Amino acid sequence: MSRRPGLSARLKLTISYAGFLLLASTLLLALVWMFLLRYVPDSPKGLLGVAPNRYLLLRVFAPAAATGLAFLLAFGLLGGWVLAGRMLAPLARIADAARMASNGSLSHRIRMEGPEDEFRELADVFDTMLERLQSHLGEQQRFAANASHELRTPLAISRTLLDVARNDRTRDQGELIERLHTVNTRAIDLTEALLLLTRADRRSFTREPVDLSLSVEEATETLLPLAEQRRITLNVTGEKTQTAGSAALLLRMVTNLVQNGIVHNLPAGGTVTVHTESRRDASVLWVENTGHRLPPELVPTLTEPFQRGTARIRTDEHAGVGLGLAIVHSIVRAHDGTLDLTPRPTGGLLVTIRLPATP
Repeated sequence: MSRRPGLSARLKLTISYAGFLLLASTLLLALVWMFLLRYVPDSPKGLLGVAPNRYLLLRVFAPAAATGLAFLLAFGLLGGWVLAGRMLAPLARIADAARMASNGSLSHRIRMEGPEDEFRELADVFDTMLERLQSHLGEQQRFAANASHELRTPLAISRTLLDVARNDRTRDQGELIERLHTVNTRAIDLTEALLLLTRADRRSFTREPVDLSLSVEEATETLLPLAEQRRITLNVTGEKTQTAGSAALLLRMVTNLVQNGIVHNLPAGGTVTVHTESRRDASVLWVENTGHRLPPELVPTLTEPFQRGTARIRTDEHAGVGLGLAIVHSIVRAHDGTLDLTPRPTGGLLVTIRLPATP
């Protein structure tokens, strides 16, 4: 932005200090005149007596007062310049840090010492902002790298299958087409998941009343054939639970959680329990599934994009793209909620989601 030249903050503070000091001195002299000199008897210049009079006092006092005002002005300018510099020194450090950040450096911190005041509070807020920006940028870079890798894999497989079909005319074309269809479907699912994740992060949706219990019913009905195929029992409990947000995104959130509970479960005889509950300050949804024991250090990473974990890798048609819980986490954040993952002592996972409640 183009701005016209102006005075620096330090010079403005210096002039303000000196001007205030000069004004206070002038007022002091005015008070001396009003309450002292005006009551002293006046005498002509040629009739000076021994007793003090107004003419004598003015003749002696005026030059001294003028000299005092000049000294106070110079002292105010010099002292104001020094004091303004000391006061604005923290602001200069903040400006230098902001300038470095504008040039792309996010690793530096101000870390201003001293007691709490406005400048140090601003420096702490700026440090926190830099830390979050650096973390967010690192997360985005990892996400872009992982997304590129995940998209490159099905494309490379598709190219290999096409090369095989072109070079080996005797090979069963139906098998190649079926494999190519599977790989292409996975690439489409990954692309749609990435678009959904971006949409949730941007919060580009209209908020409307949503009953989580209805979303749970729809999701479990859709996934019931998958649960029966894997001999997993679905249990749905709870009550009508109102919140506000995107019905489509919240349905996808519930669907991902139930599908994860079915896929990452015991080979047979496992259970998935979905419960909705209305509380005074939150609408609660929790999904609990049986399964293998999860290492405690693995659980916090499950919401990261493309994080599957050794104990959660699947190789069948429901392997997913590694964005299930990442999408859930993004949708929960977009709806101003919280997501808690707790490993069950006997194996499996308990996912608890709290969303703002609506009347």
